[in-house]
Parts: sequence; C-alpha cells; structure tokens
Amino acid sequence: MDRLEELKNKYKSALDAVQKNGVSLSHLHVQDNKLFIQGAALSEEAKNAVWNQIKAVDPKYSDVTCDLSVDPSLAATQTKAAGAAAGGAQGKTYKVQPGDSLSKIAKQFYGDASQYTRIFEANRGKLDNPDKIQVGQELVIPS
Repeated sequence: MDRLEELKNKYKSALDAVQKNGVSLSHLHVQDNKLFIQGAALSEEAKNAVWNQIKAVDPKYSDVTCDLSVDPSLAATQTKAAGAAAGGAQGKTYKVQPGDSLSKIAKQFYGDASQYTRIFEANRGKLDNPDKIQVGQELVIPS
C-alpha cells in the first residue's frame, strides 16, 4: 500500500468529516511523508469537526498537516450543487455504495461503463484516482 493510501486509511474518520461537513478540499496528498490536507470550510464549526477527528486519531499530529480556512461563500456553491442534485441541468449526485466502481456507476447512469471518465473528471476535487472511490462518497454525475 502506498503512503497516501496508508494515511488516508488512518485518517478516514477525518476525511469522512470533511465530506459530511461540506469542506471543499484543494489539496490532499503526501508532503514530507505526512498527509497534507488543505481546503475551506463553510463555518468554524465545520472546520472544528474535521480537527476534532484528526485529534482523535493522533493528538500530536505526527503524520498530518491540515490547513483549513473558513469561507462562508461556499454556501452559494453548495446551494447550487444541491439544486443540481435535485435534477438540475448540471447533473445529479450519487452516494457510492459497497461494490461500486466508476465504471459500474457510469453503466447505471449512461448505459456505457467506458463513460466513467466523465464522472471522474467532474469529481477531480474529491478523487485522485478513478479506481479508488469510497463507500458513502457523494459524487457528481454530469448530464
């Protein structure tokens, strides 16, 4: 298992808190042998929820660097995404289920498994690798 996957597994609860609290990540990678998390939260509460999970995993932050800012303007982006999820012209959202792959999801929505790249490209901010999706992730399914 590579270092990024090892650290993502270790900090899974913190990364789940990122998704649950609508934190928008700009960076998630390994830097100086540590998991580097950078992004923006809608509120101080959302930011603190992520930090609380990080502290629960490792109170000394020995292998993680987290740089989260608070950006209230994310509310407009999330409202727009919610409108798209409700069937707007920009697409839908889909919650990843056990056994899913991007190909399987593409087959379900487009009738063609090879269209998985459309889903991957629409979710570049959440996905580093089209073969690595996690149960419970909310993916945008473009029209």
